Amino acid sequence: MTKDLLLAIDNGTQSVRALVFDLQGNLLAKARVPLTPYVSPQPGWAEQDPDYYWRSLCEACQQLWRQSEATGKPARLKERIAGIALTTQRSTLINVDRAGRPLRPAIVWLDQRRTYGLKPVGGLWGLAFRLVGMTETVAYLQAEAEANWIRTHQPDIWDATYKYLLLSGYLTFKLTGRMVDSVGCQVAYVPFDYKKLSWAGPTDWKWQAVPMPKDKLVDLTPPGGQLGEISPEAAEATGIPAGTPMIAAAADKACEIIGAGGMEPHIGCLSYGTTATINTTHRRYVEVVPLIPPYPSAIPGAYSMEIQVYRGFWMVSWFKEQFGQAEQQLAAEQGVEPEILLDELIRQAPPGSMGLILQPFWSPGLKEPGPEAKGAILGFGDVHGRAHIYRAILEGLAYALREGKERTEKRTGVSITELRVSGGGSQSDEVMQLTADVFNKPVARMHINETSGLGAAMDAAVGLGMHPDFGAAVREMTHIGRVFEPEAANSELYDALYQRVYKRMYKQLRPLYEAIRDITGYPPKM
Repeated sequence: MTKDLLLAIDNGTQSVRALVFDLQGNLLAKARVPLTPYVSPQPGWAEQDPDYYWRSLCEACQQLWRQSEATGKPARLKERIAGIALTTQRSTLINVDRAGRPLRPAIVWLDQRRTYGLKPVGGLWGLAFRLVGMTETVAYLQAEAEANWIRTHQPDIWDATYKYLLLSGYLTFKLTGRMVDSVGCQVAYVPFDYKKLSWAGPTDWKWQAVPMPKDKLVDLTPPGGQLGEISPEAAEATGIPAGTPMIAAAADKACEIIGAGGMEPHIGCLSYGTTATINTTHRRYVEVVPLIPPYPSAIPGAYSMEIQVYRGFWMVSWFKEQFGQAEQQLAAEQGVEPEILLDELIRQAPPGSMGLILQPFWSPGLKEPGPEAKGAILGFGDVHGRAHIYRAILEGLAYALREGKERTEKRTGVSITELRVSGGGSQSDEVMQLTADVFNKPVARMHINETSGLGAAMDAAVGLGMHPDFGAAVREMTHIGRVFEPEAANSELYDALYQRVYKRMYKQLRPLYEAIRDITGYPPKM
């Protein structure tokens, strides 16, 4: 039997998917298991049982084989799998003992707990940060680091920890029996050197910011390298044939970028997911915002430069829960997703939302916006209703990402001439048209929505030699779906609102945000 297919496992925030691709990027089979994103033992906490992820992964794979056997499409699916690649949500962390058993629940990337009163980074590094005004930014990073919280509040857990794993490393261990991970998955508050794409050197400030013995961290393999083979135990649990090679991929955003064909810096990849981002791929290390590094790409030796709106399309869920009860009830009656009905709200409000402008800083930032930042809606009048608010949310996200595009272009000297969109939000024609109008550029939706899984499959294809290099993999496996052209009148209106209002909002409101922070203590100062 010819082994000509690739299995990609995508463990996101909302679901885990098992996906089978051919070498032309066609999605031949798919199984999806919904996830409860997290549980909250205390307000602001976000945790999950690590074995819940593993059980869900196993169920997705077994469901895939059952579907294939029931339909016969594609024929003899399991025997044709040449290799497997894994992509996961970023910054979800797990402490395990020497046997690989979790010592506590995973801390999920949406967790909001912080650790205050930590010893600041000192010495020459501390002096340098004070001179460039980055002391609070570094303190913010320290407070956010999950390892610092565990070491401070659960020292017995930290002392018993044999390895400190990202979700990608934990699932790799469950699949192969080896405690290793991909370079491309290292997006977290850990002592990682994003420029050298390896663990930080012994004098790096990150060891002061997030103290830990280096032997708590695992060995890393570049994307496209082999992490191991499916173990007999994992084969029994998942149905993946034992001995199937497992190839290193990258975190979900990085895989999404190459899945959309974003290999070159002139291609901007917008991701309309829980976190909304604009990413470009570079071979040169550049920090668009000081101390905020570009992340590892799914292409070895390359960087994924990212500007993010942290709460992103989570704001759609926020609106749905707070103001969309009618759409939720009607959607349940009709058996459709509420977002389909929310699209009607976009059509009810005109471009520009009759002057309602939203700044989407629902969570504080690190530098631009800073830790004092808050969200704002400006321009309310008696004409405005739910539809205007909903459209303003989407327009505000597009404005923020356009600002990210311009900041990236300024820092890199490379113009972004193409825009490609992935993520759940990209499935809405109204959102795509609005995006084209705000950016005043054509925006392309890819031929499939599963671009993260496709990117992981591309890593596997190159790692297994089924495509000679990433250029060939992109040419063969990524395809443009529908392109949305900007409408001139809308773009002119949006440009005026963006230039004359949106770009001025943060500077004008920042003193008020700082006053609110001083008065209320939210968000706390580091």
